[in-house]
Order: sequence, then structure tokens, then C-alpha cells
Amino acid sequence: MSSSAGSTTQRPEVRRAAVVTHGRPEAIGGALEQLQREKHDLGADDGAVAEADLAVVLGGDGTMLRALRRFLGTGVPVIGANFGRVGFLAAFEADQLEDGLRRAFAGDYRVVELPVLEGEAGGSRWTAVNDVVVTSSALGRMIELGWAVGGEDLGWLPCDGLVCSTPSGSTAYNLSNGGPVLVWGLDAMAVTFVAPHSLHARPLVVPRGQELTVVNRTQDVDAALLTDGHRLGDLGPGAEVVVRLAEARSLLATLPESTFFSRYRRTFAS
Repeated sequence: MSSSAGSTTQRPEVRRAAVVTHGRPEAIGGALEQLQREKHDLGADDGAVAEADLAVVLGGDGTMLRALRRFLGTGVPVIGANFGRVGFLAAFEADQLEDGLRRAFAGDYRVVELPVLEGEAGGSRWTAVNDVVVTSSALGRMIELGWAVGGEDLGWLPCDGLVCSTPSGSTAYNLSNGGPVLVWGLDAMAVTFVAPHSLHARPLVVPRGQELTVVNRTQDVDAALLTDGHRLGDLGPGAEVVVRLAEARSLLATLPESTFFSRYRRTFAS
């Protein structure tokens, strides 16, 4: 498999699949039974999760993110059937489940390799599939954030927070704050301030090899640190977080016709 960001490769027939759901069985109806039937028809069997050929997600984008994190570094690609609201990361809709599963299990899918983030703060290190967010820990309180890219100081801004996102995460919180959409295939991360108290703050696209450093310069308010929507902890006054593109990549499986631009048109342009 190529290691270039956004690359696609065709896969062999699936013999063993792992299943991830969003934990609300009433919302996915008979999808699990349908999946079991398709697996039986194709001779796929259960086994250790890391030995699966493919991970199948029945849920929305949140469940997709959880699965992409779970299988990061295992070599197992993740394909989704959308049982959520937006479903930007899903390969097909719930009403296309039967055909989508048959095609996927027959190997009629591609794998897109997408960059992920590596963050470091307070001596700990972690990865994020979608984004790393620094925001005020006190509701309604503005914070002051200093930032630097590649070791070069870019000053500080009063704001509600800052979002650093991957290409797959650029269509989430980053986009809702006016950040740029990063097309799959770009090996970069987007840096976007949330409600900056400035007329000159603009989002920035940062390539691989350039670290982002964010410092909480607020004197009396901690900054909350979140990864993929989950709070990791707080940054006290003067504390910092460093974010970079990691070596690992998430593996998103998709049907050949379900391209980035077809999803973009369906979700945002209609």
C-alpha cells in the first residue's frame, strides 16, 4: 500500500469483517442481521479485530471517527453505512446497505489514506483523526492564545478558541468556523481561530513538517484541550500544546464512485 496522503488502492475480497455501531440498535433496525447474512453468503467469518480485512460501521460520522481511531495503525480500513444525520465519511446510505456490503465484501472498494494529527502537552502524547481544539474552559469567557508555526512566533489573539484540523476533519468544526476545506490528498492541516477579536485573523494551511504551538496567554482562565470532541484536560496560564502531522494515517474505505467531491456536492452544495 502506498503511504502517500489521499492515495487509493483496490482491495482483495473480504473474508473477515469487524463491525462497529453507534450503540442505538433501534436506529439501525435490521442492519446487523443484513450484515450477518451478507457475511454468511460470502464466507466471511469472525476473528480477532486486528485480523479483520475490513471494519464496517453502522452509524454516523461520530461512529466513523471512533472506528478510524480504533483501527489506526492496524492496517484495517473502515467503511461506513450512514445511519446518522450528515454521513460525510460514510461510503453509502442506509438504504443502499445490501448492495454496498456485497460490493465491499467482493473487494469493489478503494482505500483513501488520510493524515492524522499528533498532539503533545504536559508530557503526554496522543493522536487525533479529526481535530485538536483549544478553547476557554469558562463558558462565555474569551481567552488569549499565542501561536507559532515552525518555531516562528505569529503573535497572539483574543478569541474563543483555535481549531487545528486534518483534511478529514476540515469539513467539521473547522468549516463551521469559516476554515478552509482540505481536499483529500492534501498532506496538510488547517489552523482556524474561533471568533477572533480581530479584523485580520485568517485561517492558515500548514504542510507536513511544520509544528503548530499554541500557548494559553490568559492570566486567569484555563484553556480546555479537546481532541476529536473529547476533553483531554486543561492548559493553565503559560501552558502550551504542540500539534503536528503524525506518521500514521487513517484508512478510509469507499466505493469507487463515492469520491470526495461527490460527497462535498451532496452535503454542502445542494
